[in-house]
Amino acid sequence: HVQLVESGGGSVQAGGSLSLSCEMSGYTYTSKPCMGWFRQSPGKEREGVAGIYSEGSAPDYADSVKGRFTISQDNAKNTVFLQMDSLKPEDTAMYYCAAFGTVRSYLCGSWSRYRDWGQGTQVTVS
Repeated sequence: HVQLVESGGGSVQAGGSLSLSCEMSGYTYTSKPCMGWFRQSPGKEREGVAGIYSEGSAPDYADSVKGRFTISQDNAKNTVFLQMDSLKPEDTAMYYCAAFGTVRSYLCGSWSRYRDWGQGTQVTVS
């Protein structure tokens, strides 16, 4: 089955930057994957942050992170990255990597379609 392992995260002051990585293994989808990042803070619902297709389509971003976060990927390594700049205290959350298979690249921003999840990594902005 698909496994997603996040790394990175940690604590940073407001205005700073952090980078997250997620490596996918055990890929079993019959089509190319969307890989994405989500976050959840205590008392709030999980929020889709960014999604990217494995074949060169433009990424999708939540409005709350546009212009500050950048999602990218290394297809050869089945790894997706999230570069987070100009961080704000409200970005504090547990960040999760997720994925699903699809032939439609435009679905990577359809957050409810993600079905496989990593265990998460904490990001704290003070």
